[in-house]
Amino acid sequence: MRKVLIITYYWPPSGGIGVNRCLKFAKYLLKFGWKPVVYTAENADYPYIDEENLKQVPEDITVLKKKIIEPFRFYKFLSGKKKNEAMNNPIHVRDGKRKLINNLSIWVRGNFFIPDARSLWIKPSVKYLSEYLSKNHVDAILTDGPPHTNTVIAQKLSKKFNIPWLADFQDPWTQVDYYKLLKLTKWADKKHHRLEQETFKTAKKITIASPTWKIDLELIGAKNVDVIFWGYDEEDFKPLKQQELDPKFSIFHAGMLGFDRHPNTLLKVLADLKNEIAGFANDLEIKFAGFVDYTVIQTIEELKLNDNFTNLGTVKRTKALELTLSAQVLLLLINKAENAQGRIPGKLFELMRSHRPILTLGTLNSDVHNIIEKTNTGAYFDYDDYQNIKSFITEKYNLYKQQKNIVDSTIDITEYSVENQTKKVAGYLNEIT
Repeated sequence: MRKVLIITYYWPPSGGIGVNRCLKFAKYLLKFGWKPVVYTAENADYPYIDEENLKQVPEDITVLKKKIIEPFRFYKFLSGKKKNEAMNNPIHVRDGKRKLINNLSIWVRGNFFIPDARSLWIKPSVKYLSEYLSKNHVDAILTDGPPHTNTVIAQKLSKKFNIPWLADFQDPWTQVDYYKLLKLTKWADKKHHRLEQETFKTAKKITIASPTWKIDLELIGAKNVDVIFWGYDEEDFKPLKQQELDPKFSIFHAGMLGFDRHPNTLLKVLADLKNEIAGFANDLEIKFAGFVDYTVIQTIEELKLNDNFTNLGTVKRTKALELTLSAQVLLLLINKAENAQGRIPGKLFELMRSHRPILTLGTLNSDVHNIIEKTNTGAYFDYDDYQNIKSFITEKYNLYKQQKNIVDSTIDITEYSVENQTKKVAGYLNEIT
């Protein structure tokens, strides 16, 4: 069996969606003739921890670890957070209290830590893995970015040892939606672009998480690019008991809810329906799990939706899936950004697999819009489309009152399974070796 070195910062016990990309690759590559050797950070300061993910790690693979210096620990100290407290990313989610510290941390991160805040891990990782590779053979290297620290480590090792490298992108690099928020100097911007172009030249294969972003990468010089969707893992759903639907008319959102995904119009619709439909105020329940920007909380308070709102904070992955399966309506919010047409949140496919109605807000004619329509798994509207959002919520509420708020569970979405996506990865590894 051939071996592939997977270089990834995110690895169990990390929580959140980001860890799933390489974790699921490692899980299913074994089935397609590739044995992973995983390299990860020994003492990473993950935004939050989910010990349940440790159960997903295959027993018969090698996991190598090297310590990392995390600047986020210093940020926690400055912002007054406790050492073990879950920390939101100030680029996406703000608490409204530490604007000066947030802005300073973003500027320092963008200009002194290139390509990202984990960049101090590059040199010790290259040294450690060089020693390992000089004694242990691997047939290929696989990385996922961001963080693109992973990408730069592989870039150096691939050139040094002439090992074929598949560079996977869950998000773009210089084209990512938050790149312009990094407050970069000209020097830092030039270095980011230089490292990105070096990746395009060195990698034998590039994959990315959406069709639109594939085209975007090709327009700036990337070659041999294909799409690997995030996908859903059927085995994640098997241990979950059959979930009864919430007794309340619940609208559930899981994951980061930043200021660039603020659902102003939807919240206005819900506030209006409380006044227009008898019983709606008593039945409505809005549930958010994950980090929520303070402006969203403010809007909920201003619209007097407090009594209908539950802020669950960060939850374990299993709990998030249970909440997904029991919700009356699932909410998916796409970033309001220039490259939003290519943004496909990893959780989309788990929402589709849950067979619950999905309400998606974002830029029309996007990749998510196309997938939702193709699979008939929900509705997709512009953020400001008051009338259609209101019609959708009213329709689902009426079905809820009739106990008929169900969706067609016979729709075939197996092409989006993690297993099938990893089969494609294995094929690309075969191709470059």
